[in-house]
Amino acid sequence: MLIMGLSLYLLNLLYLQTTGTGLWCYDAQNSCEEACPDPSRWAAQFPSCGGLRQSPINIVTSKAHSNSALPPFNFIGHDEHINISLMNTGNSATFSLPQSVQLSGGALPGKYRAAGFHFHWGREGSPGSEHTIDGERLPMEMHIVHIKEPYGSLAEAEHDMAGIALLSFLFEESADDHPQLNSVIEALGRVQNNGSSTEVKNFRLSDIVPPAPELHSYYRYVGSMTTPGCEQAVAWTVFKKTLAISSRQLSAIVSTCRFWTGQPMIDNFRPAQQLDGRVVYKSNSGVPLPSLTLVFSFYLLLHI
Repeated sequence: MLIMGLSLYLLNLLYLQTTGTGLWCYDAQNSCEEACPDPSRWAAQFPSCGGLRQSPINIVTSKAHSNSALPPFNFIGHDEHINISLMNTGNSATFSLPQSVQLSGGALPGKYRAAGFHFHWGREGSPGSEHTIDGERLPMEMHIVHIKEPYGSLAEAEHDMAGIALLSFLFEESADDHPQLNSVIEALGRVQNNGSSTEVKNFRLSDIVPPAPELHSYYRYVGSMTTPGCEQAVAWTVFKKTLAISSRQLSAIVSTCRFWTGQPMIDNFRPAQQLDGRVVYKSNSGVPLPSLTLVFSFYLLLHI
């Protein structure tokens, strides 16, 4: 119980650090009866949301710069069986991950510790990914949030332009269920209301995320968190390999949770943001990649 309580405390702290202290909404939450700050108005309350390195983006595959110096990742702890916490934070449903789940490689400047993961989805019959590929929005997107060592929190990491590493996995609809997603869907059904929480026992991240050799192809760009305060401290990796989810599972996910306003948690994605001169790289080709330090320094100078 002590471990469970500590996990929920850390999960709530993660939520507060990623959303700021003010209330905000997605487009789907606004109605004639009640209005709250939707994505087009986030910047008025959270200035970083109006910055020039915002996420998500539309990835134009033909314009991504090929790069042979983006190596594979090293996933640590993905095969561990762990008990994880899940909390409905009012704007999302966030799963915690222990610090034993780590990430290195992928041309990232150091080792990163996992903090948690969450999903973005649409509504019945409509796609809901945050990143779009050549203008196409996919059914769902999973984000795994990592904090660079030795930072102890997202608040510390956000002062480093590569302080946070976010892995993005896009889902495509399939005829058959993704069997390992069923425990996730069942857990989402237990946290329908804002502030509710539960535990997922004997969870293994590798049941959802493919092994590193299958994830050698990806896109990389510098960006931000996709929720307020939109901290511009993220090295984004969007994997080309898509994951499977059935229409039945999508329908189940869409009907699970409610926002803090009490409305169904649907269309919980931020619209694509302007690229504003940034370069999107793609792995597996023959042009050496400048160091991330140089890339981040260039964008810092460009957008001062």
